[in-house]
Amino acid sequence: MRTGIANLPLHHGRAPRWLFERMRALSREILRIVVEEYGPHEVLRRLSDPFWFQAFGCLLGFDWHSSGLTTTVCGAIKEGLRGLERDLGLFACGGKGRTSLNTPLEIESKGDDLDGDVEGLKYASRMVAKIDNAALQDGYRLYHHFFIFTGDGTWAVIQQGLNEDTGYARRYHWLSEGLGDLFSEPHKAICCDRRAKALNLVARESEGTRSLLAELSRERPERVLRDLSKVLHLPRRHSIGPCDVDPRRLYTILLSTYERQPRSFRELFETRGVGPKTLRALALIGELIYGVEPSWRDPARYSFAHGGKDGHPYPVEREVYDRSIEILRDAARRAKVDRTEKIRALRRLESWTSSRS
Repeated sequence: MRTGIANLPLHHGRAPRWLFERMRALSREILRIVVEEYGPHEVLRRLSDPFWFQAFGCLLGFDWHSSGLTTTVCGAIKEGLRGLERDLGLFACGGKGRTSLNTPLEIESKGDDLDGDVEGLKYASRMVAKIDNAALQDGYRLYHHFFIFTGDGTWAVIQQGLNEDTGYARRYHWLSEGLGDLFSEPHKAICCDRRAKALNLVARESEGTRSLLAELSRERPERVLRDLSKVLHLPRRHSIGPCDVDPRRLYTILLSTYERQPRSFRELFETRGVGPKTLRALALIGELIYGVEPSWRDPARYSFAHGGKDGHPYPVEREVYDRSIEILRDAARRAKVDRTEKIRALRRLESWTSSRS
């Protein structure tokens, strides 16, 4: 399920190499300890919590209010897990920009180490990205997609979109554990600093619209376009305008859906070519012709703040940072040894008990 959304001001530039290497090393030790103590699934639960992720980024020394926290922390996690994937049972794919497009290939490359369904993981990656781009139209264009999963196919997603008009980025968190309907209120907690009006087709209130959109997609294109022509002169207050609708392009898409006859919103959504503008046009018809109103509720609710890279609340102290990494490494090493000794002791006790009986 989508577990959260965070809004962050867009910052340009990159993390300095000296900081990124420390972030990679510290995140490696923290995740190693979490897996040792609680298992790999707990890592997914924590990363999918937008508050924990934000605090984690601050702990790694990144500035709390930067869009770069998302991309840099995910990059540090991916690099930190390199070489430990089989031992920890955690696999990270994707990233920023063009790197995100390689996610399906990266998932396939790890197939020999998985008990889960590789095609199912690829499908989840693709659908989560499309939902936050097309089913939730909040003005943010995705440019970062980070997909992390366990050997049994449980996954989490952290992705981020850009609003060029406001200069803000928005982060979306997902978790497959407990996932029900991808298209009905899939988030547990949502965090951001700014809210606006958004076409939210995955809101509970949009259930009627989702059913109507599937029904409209099975109609002959001529009929749908005839209805559309009635609503192209819109009241000033409406957030969809004629520029959002290209009748010729829409005809091509509707011809495809008419031939396919999707039985549900999910099947409509999976259809190649059905994107934000097609869904907006059909939602517009549903609202103004059939009186079925979709949700315009932006799911953002909370904000948060910590400190870090840009000197707030104080500059990163490299010696302290390095000491933290060493402490965690030692703790992880000792925990592993302690656990091994405990297992040996229990076996000795079991052996002694068996010999006495």
